[in-house]
Amino acid sequence: MIPVFFDCDTGIDDSVALLYLLARRDVDLVAVASTAGNVPVDVVTANNLAWLEVCGRGDIPVHVGAPTPLVADLMTTEDTHGPLGVGYAELPTATGSAAPTDAADAWIEAAAARPGELIGLVTGPLTSLATAIRRDPALPTRLARLVIMGGAFHVHGNTTPVAEWNVAVDPEAAAEVFAAFGRDGAAPPIVCSLDLTESVAMTPDHLVRLAAAAGSTPVECPDPSDEPGLRSVADNVLIRHLVDALRFYLEFHHAHDEGYIAHLHDPFAAMVALAPDIVETVPARVAVELAGEHTRGMTVADERSMTGEPNARIATTTDVDAVFDDLIETLSALARSFAASDNPDSPHGLAGESAAVSGPRA
Repeated sequence: MIPVFFDCDTGIDDSVALLYLLARRDVDLVAVASTAGNVPVDVVTANNLAWLEVCGRGDIPVHVGAPTPLVADLMTTEDTHGPLGVGYAELPTATGSAAPTDAADAWIEAAAARPGELIGLVTGPLTSLATAIRRDPALPTRLARLVIMGGAFHVHGNTTPVAEWNVAVDPEAAAEVFAAFGRDGAAPPIVCSLDLTESVAMTPDHLVRLAAAAGSTPVECPDPSDEPGLRSVADNVLIRHLVDALRFYLEFHHAHDEGYIAHLHDPFAAMVALAPDIVETVPARVAVELAGEHTRGMTVADERSMTGEPNARIATTTDVDAVFDDLIETLSALARSFAASDNPDSPHGLAGESAAVSGPRA
């Protein structure tokens, strides 16, 4: 079993990443940390608790991070992810509650319990991890691997002309995390930046393949001509929630002239966390601009060691078709474990069919 600590700001694509991790039978999801970002931290926490309960995994602890970044005021992006962070999906209110340990201490405890084994995955701002490293500077040396979704190096930003969202929300946290991995022998994190993640673009055809593989009916194909906010009537609860969430994401990208697509930044990072050989990487020393009037939050990659030894490995290429093949196979297996019933919101857990356990290969 692969022990994973997942830190996220759920979020539509974070939701898909969480479901992917839950579907992988070779993953021991140690804990989920809720970090403020796409939506406020209480909403992130509610989403994480709800997804876990829908999947019958309320045993996995959810830890709450700080409500604000280290220095800046919190900015959120409900226009991208919907007022509750999950698009048009209406998740049932979870009956469970968050764990008493905060997200930063949860990072420390998880790494201490599994030194050299724990895989860290961050798909939101780096606030919780940076706070954990402030409390325990040796934390990076106890991780087997860290994968970060964030940054934009040779492409435009998606929040400012030069800054990617997760870094832009808390540049100080990102700067501190990268600096911490440049010392004491800590393995450099793999960084999945916009340079690569924007190539992982889901289309309606992918949703059709997913629903068909899950045996969900009717098989729905969202289309830009549909009335905005059209709701899924799929009989499979997981497919219905995913279609409702991802339709919002498709509409958002379409409204911003990016096509009727959905960038799946976070599920891709989850795949890399489990199977780093699906990407090629280049070593670099990554710094974050904190003071620039127009460049705050910009990630700068020194790929020639002009400013010091590498503190990151930037993912550069992958087999996108293989990524979607794996995603669809894995999520459809999870969805098949949800039996359609007269009460489709009744969770059936993961006791049904086994999900795929091997990631895509580049």
